[in-house]
Amino acid sequence: MTMQTEINRYDNSTYKPGGNLLKRLCWYYVNILFFKSGMIPSSALKCTLLRVFGAKIGKGVNIKPCINIKYPWRLSIGDYTWIGENSWIDNLDNVIIGKNCCISQGAMLLCGNHNFKKSTFDLITGEITLEDGVWIGAFSIVCPGIRCKSHAVLAVNSVATRDLDPYGIYQGNPAIKVKDRVINT
Repeated sequence: MTMQTEINRYDNSTYKPGGNLLKRLCWYYVNILFFKSGMIPSSALKCTLLRVFGAKIGKGVNIKPCINIKYPWRLSIGDYTWIGENSWIDNLDNVIIGKNCCISQGAMLLCGNHNFKKSTFDLITGEITLEDGVWIGAFSIVCPGIRCKSHAVLAVNSVATRDLDPYGIYQGNPAIKVKDRVINT
């Protein structure tokens, strides 16, 4: 017997985004005006706004124009991390980004997905952790529940569907380890 998807029975009532309705509404407009827009280039202002909405932001964080952040109260960014243009932090769950990380332009940290095994297409979420020194390449995707360990690299246009080992360089869809990262001083 073949089951069919019944999206009309989808029920998201168990998901709790955090923040009350007013806070979420205020963030929606702040995100549009100051983050998704390229009109406000000031990284310092963006860091301040994120802190006001509950994010934990380290010193020297550089946030480029035209980014999208779902819920700042579920975000932690360590010192001297860069968030590139057109990146999307779709943090339906917690996103923890360590120190000295680079999220390149167009990259996506995707904390939510749907359970394709259930006819009701239920939402599933998972925390994403990027340990210190991680580099997420341009147009790459980190999937829900993934941990990118210390100084791992996800190459351009790759998809992390499994945890990345420390100092590993990963490429492809799904990303596989292609070599070790060696950092020269």
